[in-house]
This record gives sequence, C-alpha cells and structure tokens, in this order.
Amino acid sequence: MVLKFLSIASQVEKAALARSDGGGTPGNAELGRLVDDLWLAQAEIDLAARSEPLRGATYRYAFRLAEAARGEIADVSALRGPQVQFMDAAYDDMWPGQRRAAGDPATSQ
Repeated sequence: MVLKFLSIASQVEKAALARSDGGGTPGNAELGRLVDDLWLAQAEIDLAARSEPLRGATYRYAFRLAEAARGEIADVSALRGPQVQFMDAAYDDMWPGQRRAAGDPATSQ
C-alpha cells in the first residue's frame, strides 16, 4: 500500500513540476484521475496503517500534492517536508523500534 501511494505521488509530483516549469502537463482529466487515485491510495493507508503518525503524514503529503496539482504551490520543493515526514512515518509503521540509517545510503552500509 505504501509503494502504491508513492508511485501515484511520484506521478502527481511530476505533473506538478511540469506545470510549474511551464512544460507540458497531462490534460485536466488525466491529472484529475491521478489526484483521485492519490486520495484512494491515501484512504487505503488510512484504513490499514498501524499508527496514527503514518495516517496523518500520508494525509498531509497527499493534501500538499493535491495543492501542487491544482497549481496552488508554485515551488514543488514545498513538498519535501511532507514527503520526508511520510517516509519516516512509513518506516516507523513497518519496522517499529528500528532506527533508520541517516546520511548517504552508499556510505551507510
């Protein structure tokens, strides 16, 4: 469920980035479908997550992505904070009590 949400979030973010860069974007119908799919994936996490932090972080990230898709966020770097919070919460939900390695993954081995 987390991977599905991330896949759709990535598509929405790419569409929002293309919009903010003035490049070609998917048609309104396609973008609307992506945002609908994003909210469905968010609802799946809301129903299945073991922790409230993951539920909240998923909602906040989806909300910011939907704002970006509607053109309400000009700088997609505003998505980084909610994205990091989502990833941290997802990790904590899947592997409670384990610490996530910090820093460059290539040097954390």
